[in-house]
Amino acid sequence: MKKQLQLIVFGSLLGFSIVHAQENAGLVLPAGFKAQLFAENIGQARHIAITQSGVMFAKLNYPNKKGQSIIRLEDKDKDGLAENITGWANYGGTGIYIRGDNLYASSDDAVYQYKLDANDEVLNASAPNTIIQGLLSRRQHASKSITLDPKGNIYVNIGAYSNACQEKDRTPGSKGMMPCPILDSAGGVWKFDGLKTNQTYVDGKRYATGLRNVIGLDWNTTSNSLFVTQHGRDQLNSFFPALYTNEQNAELPGETMYEVKEGDDCGWPYIYYDPIQKKKIVSPEYGGDGKKEGGNNALDPIVAFPAHMAPMSLLFYKGDQFPAKYKDGAFIAFHGSWNRAPLPQEGYFVAFIPFKGGKPSGDWEIFANGFSGLPADTKVANPRNAKARPCGLAESADGALYVSDDSKGAIFKITFNK
Repeated sequence: MKKQLQLIVFGSLLGFSIVHAQENAGLVLPAGFKAQLFAENIGQARHIAITQSGVMFAKLNYPNKKGQSIIRLEDKDKDGLAENITGWANYGGTGIYIRGDNLYASSDDAVYQYKLDANDEVLNASAPNTIIQGLLSRRQHASKSITLDPKGNIYVNIGAYSNACQEKDRTPGSKGMMPCPILDSAGGVWKFDGLKTNQTYVDGKRYATGLRNVIGLDWNTTSNSLFVTQHGRDQLNSFFPALYTNEQNAELPGETMYEVKEGDDCGWPYIYYDPIQKKKIVSPEYGGDGKKEGGNNALDPIVAFPAHMAPMSLLFYKGDQFPAKYKDGAFIAFHGSWNRAPLPQEGYFVAFIPFKGGKPSGDWEIFANGFSGLPADTKVANPRNAKARPCGLAESADGALYVSDDSKGAIFKITFNK
């Protein structure tokens, strides 16, 4: 009864009827799918990971009121709700990943490794192995997202501590630095050995560069390659008002998805991707005028999304619970925009892209909506008004999809009724 009441109260806060909240946690999903709250109020839940037995671990952006930043959630009675919730660690950050009995978690400047026992309890909570240390961490784009390939290599996003590599960051009219000095240690994805301890930059390899900030990344086992989603640059209109209107800034540049191989360059900060012209355009800091094309050697995105929606996580679905169209396809959690004015803010949903043979096979679509807690015909005026902001994605062994929220600390569980 207590769990049911919790669902009713949360659903009422979201502005939906009690029945709707009980049935679907306030989300709008395709026919046959249902959602429920797996947990709530656990702290600012960023990325999440699940063991084969169904135990979830969530990485919090900041420690919660108990001083915990890694949260263990277990649904012992298998009713779809986590009732056994514990935690440890006291450092903020985003990344978390499970490989066998190894649990990896990242702060903003390091990656740690914990050991799990047969019951998925952590064995070395107070003394993790330090896998990587000394990663560059500045105020902007400090989050370190992580994923592993089948060989055990770990890939780490190191976001650029800049918007567009200007001489004076986020200053109207300031030129871009040429070459951009940030790219030696940030603005890309670095590759390390997932089992070697106490690594620094010298032990790793810059795997891909020219990526402003990659929060979502996942290894595609069909194509045997890394896929990433990039947050595009901001404020074209306020920095270069003679070249860009407010409306153009709302639509530019596209948020982009890339398949990256070792040595690839995706072009930041010298170019951006224009989803309207469907071209790589020279950034105004480097002599662009909104039309001049560039980046001949830069990688083309395989998918482009509307501007500023903030793709936070990427997951390739491997399960069989969902209908066949979802098999091997990509789910992306969009955090939602803050800078699409004068147009309405967008995002606050989970999107899906069908894949076949390791390549997109159709247009992207909205899969799960309603996280903002507002009626379907109401746009978010301010991100602070959103009841939930999707951040992390995880798939359980039975094929259920979980979505974390880093504003109020909810975890949603999405299943399909066959």
